[in-house]
Amino acid sequence: MQGTGPGQKALETPRAAGLAGVVFAVLLAAAIVLVRLGIPEGAGAVTAQGFTDAGRRDAVGWALDLVPFAGIFFLWFLGAVRAHVGEVEDRFLATVLLGSGLVFTATMFGAAAAAAAVLAVGHPAGATPDLAAWDFGRHFAYTLLTGYAMRMAAVFVSSLSVIGHRLGVLPRWLTVLGFLTAVTLLFVSSNVPW
Repeated sequence: MQGTGPGQKALETPRAAGLAGVVFAVLLAAAIVLVRLGIPEGAGAVTAQGFTDAGRRDAVGWALDLVPFAGIFFLWFLGAVRAHVGEVEDRFLATVLLGSGLVFTATMFGAAAAAAAVLAVGHPAGATPDLAAWDFGRHFAYTLLTGYAMRMAAVFVSSLSVIGHRLGVLPRWLTVLGFLTAVTLLFVSSNVPW
């Protein structure tokens, strides 16, 4: 809550903001599943000439359309967490939480934009795409997502786990699961296409 003066109403974080994290997770999971349905062999197996199935391209397009909404819900969730943490937690962890969450969102958006550009370059009306542009865009999107976004997600999950543990709002098993998830995202995510 923020301070109120005469005639002012206190601002509070809506309770429904906690659900934003769940909505984010569902949207991002749906996007990942759609990408894997659209590109079942992984990014390395797709060539500009081989990605001609309209159903697969549509699945990837729908996945890319979900990403901005997932990002919006993630930012709402991040704001809700920061509002609940308030001044109780130390500034270092709060800054790491905020920074990693913002960088994760930005890299996720960048990867989605790069993938959308690959689709646009890969299938303009009646033209054969330039192979160099196709390969660059495809590798750029994949590296941005698996190499950078997932590692920022690892930092976010670990800092959130520490804050939740210190505040006593996360049970011990969930804190341990958070750290295991962070380690997996940090070291394994670039090797797992899902």
